[in-house]
Amino acid sequence: MILYEFLDIFFIVFHTLFTLFGTFGWIWRKTRKLHLFLILLTAGSWVGLGYIFGLGFGYCPFTDWHWQIKIKLGHHYLPRSYIKYLIDLFTGWDVDPDLVDAGVVIIFIIALLLSVILNIRDFIKKKRKTQLKRR
Repeated sequence: MILYEFLDIFFIVFHTLFTLFGTFGWIWRKTRKLHLFLILLTAGSWVGLGYIFGLGFGYCPFTDWHWQIKIKLGHHYLPRSYIKYLIDLFTGWDVDPDLVDAGVVIIFIIALLLSVILNIRDFIKKKRKTQLKRR
């Protein structure tokens, strides 16, 4: 039981940090490539793995593993969305899951677009800088 309690806390910390990085990792030039990789991996999970496992759009292995741990700890009626779980956990509210899902998709798309745009801009800047050094 202590192992599951540890894993529960681990997933709350890890998954929350992962989510925050997915939202804001595009901001810092040094983390942009990693951010783009992880956000594309997340998109692949949400779209690809969800349909492979027959769960539809939005499958996250971290949420799945965390919910398995929470069930072993006796928690039931867990929301489909990890973000809804966090909002409910930290605010005490019972937010509308559809509203949370819509917000998550909008924020995800914005973060993805910013990551792609800034990575392309960084690549072009680096290429120009390299060309100028050769002259």
